[in-house]
Amino acid sequence: MRKIFILLFILGLISCKKEKLEISEKGENVNDPYKDLYGNWVGDFVASVHDTTDDFVYVNKINIVIKKIEKNIVSGRSIVAGSSRPLSGEFKKIANGYEFILREPGNSKYDGEFKFSIENKVLKGTWFSNDKNQHVTQRTFELKKQEFEYNPNAMLPKDGAYMDYYSARIDTIIEQQTDTTEVAEVYTEESYRTASDIIKKINSSTTKLTEKGLKNLKKLELEILRNTIYARHGYTFKKKSYRQFFDSVEWYIPISENVDKELTSLEKNNIKLLERFEKYAEDNYDSFGR
Repeated sequence: MRKIFILLFILGLISCKKEKLEISEKGENVNDPYKDLYGNWVGDFVASVHDTTDDFVYVNKINIVIKKIEKNIVSGRSIVAGSSRPLSGEFKKIANGYEFILREPGNSKYDGEFKFSIENKVLKGTWFSNDKNQHVTQRTFELKKQEFEYNPNAMLPKDGAYMDYYSARIDTIIEQQTDTTEVAEVYTEESYRTASDIIKKINSSTTKLTEKGLKNLKKLELEILRNTIYARHGYTFKKKSYRQFFDSVEWYIPISENVDKELTSLEKNNIKLLERFEKYAEDNYDSFGR
């Protein structure tokens, strides 16, 4: 009898250790009823209430991260447009899911409050700016859960066109008077920086770049090759001129304001070489006239 008791006691200890190991490896409590809510909820962050200026980006990609739920208290982060802000607030159970009210700290003029629900594996709601004098005071979002995984082989879409819409150069064109016109015609022509398909073919995370291979590339092409490295690691871009190239890419998930420690040796060397060439490279402009 004593031997049976000891054996059962040992088996119990082994079972407990196994359960603790499973929890440690997954980084979560397997018995947590809210574990399916944790993680990255990613999608478009769309301006819905704004002023009449053009001094804002209509759509950015946002990642709402739900990290922990204890009782009715929720903690997480909002990651969008180069900013990663802590979130905290409350939630409650509703008929088909959950309702949340989460707030950013409030010590930044860009902070606000998120009100959303999670139903049928979709996170949907509205963000309200604390500062009602901002260009955008409300944004809507409909997000889906997306796991982040660094993939050095992730490439930009082959069907994408890469033009820097924030680099407009406006030239005044004067057409001289001819036999059929009494006065010279004056009009404006807009030109934008453009990149060729070379950016879809060179992988700056897996290929050792060389001076010979970069010397004929335009400045925008070099910038995109460099920032694609950061995009693969989930860097949230502060510059809207960079965000325009990555926010629409399916594999891109913004997760951090600083990914320097995640870069491989090859990527670091390639970044240095690309930055050196960017200083002296010229740009290619495509024109869109009258």
